[in-house]
Amino acid sequence: MSKIGITETILRDAHQSLVATRMRTSDMLPICEKLDNVGYWSLEVWGGATFDACLRFLKEDPWERLRQLKAALPKTRLQMLLRGQNLLGYRHYSDDVVRAFVDRAADNGIDVFRIFDALNDMRNLRVSVESVKKAGKHAQGAISYTTSPVHNKAQFVKLAKELQTMGCDSIAIKDMAGLLTPKATAELVKALKDVITVPLQLHSHATAGLAGICQWVAVEHGCDRIDTAISSFSGGTSHPCTESMVAAFRNTPYDTGLDLAGLQEIGFYFYDVRKKYKSFESDYTGVDTRVQVNQIPGGMISNLANQLREQGALDRMNDVLLEIPRVREDLGYPPLVTPTSQIVGTQAVLNVLTGARYKNITNEVKFYLQGRYGKAPGTVNAMVRQQAIGNEDVIDCRPADLLTAEMESLRQDIGSLAKSEEDVLSYAMFPEIGRQFLEQRESGQLVPEPLEPISEGAEFCGPAPVEFNVTLHGETYHIKVTGTGHRTINQRPFYLSVDGVPEEIMVEVLDELPFGAEEAATAPAAPKPPKGSKRPKAKQPGHVTTSMPGTIVDVLVKVGDVVKAGDPVLITEAMKMETEIQAPIAGKVTAVNVKKGDSVNPDETLIEIE
Repeated sequence: MSKIGITETILRDAHQSLVATRMRTSDMLPICEKLDNVGYWSLEVWGGATFDACLRFLKEDPWERLRQLKAALPKTRLQMLLRGQNLLGYRHYSDDVVRAFVDRAADNGIDVFRIFDALNDMRNLRVSVESVKKAGKHAQGAISYTTSPVHNKAQFVKLAKELQTMGCDSIAIKDMAGLLTPKATAELVKALKDVITVPLQLHSHATAGLAGICQWVAVEHGCDRIDTAISSFSGGTSHPCTESMVAAFRNTPYDTGLDLAGLQEIGFYFYDVRKKYKSFESDYTGVDTRVQVNQIPGGMISNLANQLREQGALDRMNDVLLEIPRVREDLGYPPLVTPTSQIVGTQAVLNVLTGARYKNITNEVKFYLQGRYGKAPGTVNAMVRQQAIGNEDVIDCRPADLLTAEMESLRQDIGSLAKSEEDVLSYAMFPEIGRQFLEQRESGQLVPEPLEPISEGAEFCGPAPVEFNVTLHGETYHIKVTGTGHRTINQRPFYLSVDGVPEEIMVEVLDELPFGAEEAATAPAAPKPPKGSKRPKAKQPGHVTTSMPGTIVDVLVKVGDVVKAGDPVLITEAMKMETEIQAPIAGKVTAVNVKKGDSVNPDETLIEIE
C-alpha cells in the first residue's frame, strides 16, 4: 500500500463551512510557503462559494486571488470545485462558457478540477471533463453521495464506471452532508475499487462526528486520498483534522509521510486568523447528528438560520427542518448539494413562512421541475409539478443542448468594464454583483465589508437600508438596517446586521415619523431621499406585495398594461433564489412603485392594479 494522499481544504471548503467563506487573500499568503512545503497531494483553493464571496463581500478579484496563490504555492497542485454545467453559479451555462471558464481557470493556476453535478446527471459533466482534459489538467469526477429510497450502492458503482469511461483521472466520493457511516463507507469503497482502476478519493464533512472514522475505514478498503482541514478550521461542518489523520496513519502501511510538527505550526497560524472572523462564525458548530436523519448539510443549516433570522422567523427553524425532507421527496429526492440544497431549502422556507405549501414557488423550482437542471433521481410529485409549471413540456434532453452560445453576447453586455476574458466570465457567473464589482473597480471604490466595528463617525447610505454606528458603554457597533416587518403592525420586527452578523429585534413603534423623516432623524446631513422611495401600504385587492423582504430583480409590466390574474408582474430575489410575483386580480396597471435593484419589505404596495 502506497502512502495516502491528503487534500488540504483550509483555503476553500474549511473556511466556507465555518466562517461563511470570508477569509481574505491577505490572510492566506503569509502562510503559503509553509503550506507549499508540507507535501500535500493538493490544496483546494478555489471554486464553490469563494468566487461569489470574493466579488460580493470581500471586493477581491477571484482571478487575481488564484494567480497570487499559484505564485505563492509553486510546488503544490491547486484544486477547485466545479459544478459541471453550473460552473460556479446557480444555472446551466452554454457549452462555450463552460469551455472558456475551464480554459481560463487552468491558465490562471488550477491543476485539479473536482467536477460534480447535483443530480448525478452524467450529461452535465461531459463538457467540463472534456475541457479539463484538453487543457492538460487533472479531471476528478465526483459522485454526490446521499441516501434515499432511490439511491443505492449499485447506482453509485454505475456512476463511477461512467466517470472513468468519460476520461476522469480520479474519482471522488463527495459526502457533502456527512451522511456516510463506517459500514456504508467500507461497502461503497470496496465496491468502487472492484470496478475502477483510477485513484479514489473521499470527501466527507465532520458534521455527524463520523468522518474521521469513515476516512480510516475507507483507506483500509483501498481509498487512495482523503480531504482534511488544518486543526483550527476542522470539525463540525468542516472536515476531519489534518494533524489528527496524519497522526492516525503514522507508522502504518498508510503513512502520509507529512511532517506533523510543520502542520501544527500552520494550525497555530490559522488559530489566530480565525479570531478575525468571529462575527461570521456559524451558530451551528460541533457535532450535529441530526444530519443523519434530515440529511441537511451543516453549511445549509447555518445558511437557513441566517435566512430565517433575516425574515424575523428564527423560531420556525424546526418547522423548516421538518419541511425540507418533504420538499425533497416532492422533487424526486435530489442530493442536497449546491444548487439543489438552496433550491430545496428556500422552497421549504417559503412553504413554512407563507403558511401554505407551494403558494409561492421559486423560479429555480420551476426550472428544476421542467428538467432544466437535469433528470431528477426519483419520481417527482405530479401535483406539485402541475402547480408549478402547468402543462408545459418537461425536457428530456441534456439541458445545455437547449442553450445557444453566450460568450459573445456577454462580452457585448459588459462592454468596456471588462478588461479581460476573466472579467467577462466573472460577469457571466454573477451578472448583478459581477457588474457592480467591475463598476466599483473602475471608479476606485472597491471597499470590502468590515471585519471589525467601524470607529469613525456615523455613515448614512441612503434611504434604505440605513447604516450607522452606535457607541454604548465605550463599545462601538456598526449597525445596518436591512428591512422591516409589516408597517400595519405597531409591534413589528426590524431586520439588521450588527458588525456583519444578521440580527432581528422586535420594536414597538409608539410614534411613527412621516415618510422621509426617519432618515432625517438618523442622518441630518444626508442627501434628501429620492422622490417615491417610500411606498404606500398594501390595502386593496389589486395592490401587489411580497411576503418577505427581498430585492427586485425585474419589473415585467409598466403603467397602462392590462394583465390577467396570475400573470407575472415582478421577479424578486430573497435567500439567493428568485420568485415570480403574480397579479392578484385582472385589470390595468395604474402605478409601478419599484424598479430593478430596489429593496422591498412585506405589506408595501409594489404595483397597483385597478
